[in-house]
Amino acid sequence: MIEKKPIIITVAGKGGVGKTSLSAAIVKILASEFADKKILAIDADPAVGLSTALAINPTSTIDDIRKAIIENVEDGRPKEAIEYLGEARYKIFDAMVETDGFAFIAVGRPESAGCYCKINTYLKEVISLVSNEFDYVIIDGEAGIEQINRRVMEKVTHLILISDTCKKGTEVIKTIKKVADDLVMYEKVGAIINRVRNEALLKFVNTGDIEIISYIKEDDNLNEFDTEGKSILNLPDDSNVIEGARTALRNMGVI
Repeated sequence: MIEKKPIIITVAGKGGVGKTSLSAAIVKILASEFADKKILAIDADPAVGLSTALAINPTSTIDDIRKAIIENVEDGRPKEAIEYLGEARYKIFDAMVETDGFAFIAVGRPESAGCYCKINTYLKEVISLVSNEFDYVIIDGEAGIEQINRRVMEKVTHLILISDTCKKGTEVIKTIKKVADDLVMYEKVGAIINRVRNEALLKFVNTGDIEIISYIKEDDNLNEFDTEGKSILNLPDDSNVIEGARTALRNMGVI
């Protein structure tokens, strides 16, 4: 029997273009469409924005586990560090927040100074193993290009790049795509043009060789939810961001 690989979706783009909101929208859609599937949301942004968008309060992160290993090494307790490494996979499961429809885990804050390459590589492998326990994995990456292939996944199946109509945003996603071509073994890539306020400007939007899989108009519902701190999981299905994310997933063959 051929083992079925998980669908791993990474969402990336310039800061301030709605990346985290769209990640949360994707989680909402997949949890609704595939109630019988196991879904994991990973917040790889140090700002932990996805947890806010999904109204989740994580008590432990991947970085907490990493720091515990480092502390044992620095305190001269290699035996304890090795034992902690052996248990890391289970500790990651313990750090997950289980909700109706999906599980959630946060990677945590950026790594502190110092080289712990072997430990970080091990934890990356552990996260990959954890992903194999799920059918769908959605990763909300850190804004910009630095984290596209660091600490979380070495391979994704679907890379969704978010921009608004501004040239700064489209230049960032073109750079991310160029980096990903060398470092990430993705299967499909597409761009979402978000927060479209003036459709006349779309003729100036240039994403290079990245196919645009969805255009999303400014969403008043989302703005209200963001202001009031409401979970995007409760956004109406006809909200622009939900409909736009659904269109993107259809165009990528995810749903």
